[in-house]
Amino acid sequence: MKKRYKSLSVQLLTILLLVISSSIQAQQLNTELLPKLLATKPEQFKEIVDNADKYRVQILYTQIDRDKKNRPTFTSYGFRINNTEYFYPASTVKFPASVMALEKINQLNIKRLSKETPMFTGAEYERHTPVTKDSTAENGLPSVAHYIKKILMVSDNDAFNRLYEFMGQEAFNETLRQKGYQDTRIYHRLQVGMNLEQNRRTNPIKFMEDGKVLYEQPMVVSEKSYSSPTPITIGKGYMRGDSLVKEPFAFTDRNFFPLLAQQSILKSVLFPEAVSAKQRFQLTDADYQFLYQYMSQMPNESTYPKYEAPDFYPAYCKFLMYGGNKDAVVNPNIRIFNKVGDAYGFLLDNAYIVDFSTGVEFMLTTVLLCNKDEVFNDDHYDYETIGFPFMKNLGQLIYNYELSRPRKFKPDLSKFKMSYDK
Repeated sequence: MKKRYKSLSVQLLTILLLVISSSIQAQQLNTELLPKLLATKPEQFKEIVDNADKYRVQILYTQIDRDKKNRPTFTSYGFRINNTEYFYPASTVKFPASVMALEKINQLNIKRLSKETPMFTGAEYERHTPVTKDSTAENGLPSVAHYIKKILMVSDNDAFNRLYEFMGQEAFNETLRQKGYQDTRIYHRLQVGMNLEQNRRTNPIKFMEDGKVLYEQPMVVSEKSYSSPTPITIGKGYMRGDSLVKEPFAFTDRNFFPLLAQQSILKSVLFPEAVSAKQRFQLTDADYQFLYQYMSQMPNESTYPKYEAPDFYPAYCKFLMYGGNKDAVVNPNIRIFNKVGDAYGFLLDNAYIVDFSTGVEFMLTTVLLCNKDEVFNDDHYDYETIGFPFMKNLGQLIYNYELSRPRKFKPDLSKFKMSYDK
């Protein structure tokens, strides 16, 4: 029994240290700059700043300075950054899924198995669905690579679900914990409304080439629980069918992906040499280039999949700078490497923004709750009137500040110049 108590004490101490470390990380951010910048545009930001708790707004802005050898140094600024305040991360969870799926392919280290290998998904449990073809792919077959393209360009929900199934719930979360993301919980598929038990089980998968099975993965069942240890409720009510329930809406059994973790993973992919070995993903140079291309590629630049107007347009899924506006005029010198999310009134963007003509580069990650009536699940959210204008204005505010900010050395950004031809 003594040995057991000692083990529990060590576990509790470890958890406490992780919580303290997480809090310190947020406290060490400079918190003075962003309020000053926001105050310069009261017509755009005063309502949100004055009611920041209601809007649950968080902003994480990171400046990047280069030395004469082009090595980056990062300085981060925060507004209401809080690793414990809940927000629904929506589609931003698809970015780590994409990165970890590539990492898993590399770790399997099977001859001829790659991200382009056809991936066939089976179904062995209730509500699970199979996939044997993909009409949007050039060869008509599903693959990890094609799922990632659809995730990064247009935020496809089914594509995320298939990568979630390839990873498996437990491996997905434990991999993130091993890399230091203790507060992150990503344990359910998107849009399909499965329960906890259904999400614990992930579909069987086969990777095949020329009729030969290169890798086969059975249905995997997670042995751990990733629900929040404490109840999470927000708002004044929610819709259940056609009825209004006058109680806070429960997010206890939903994903969570704190802003600090979001930008940290973005940084580890864009600047792997600048993070610790523990935080890096096992990716090849080709994997990095693949991610950079489709993170920044606009839907109208894609052939497979083919995305056409009016449903898709250049600023689609580019909330910062453009507000995701279909009529936005996109600056040809600027590329945005990002992943957005919007659901339940929460609006998010996790972005690295580059202007190749001026040498401006910075990371900007933000979340905002656009739900003034505080009723959830009613499909009446304030994205158009509050959320998208905020995103557009915030991106432009930081971009214009960066234009005026002196740099000792102009960066060499050739690493991020992509050829958008597929």
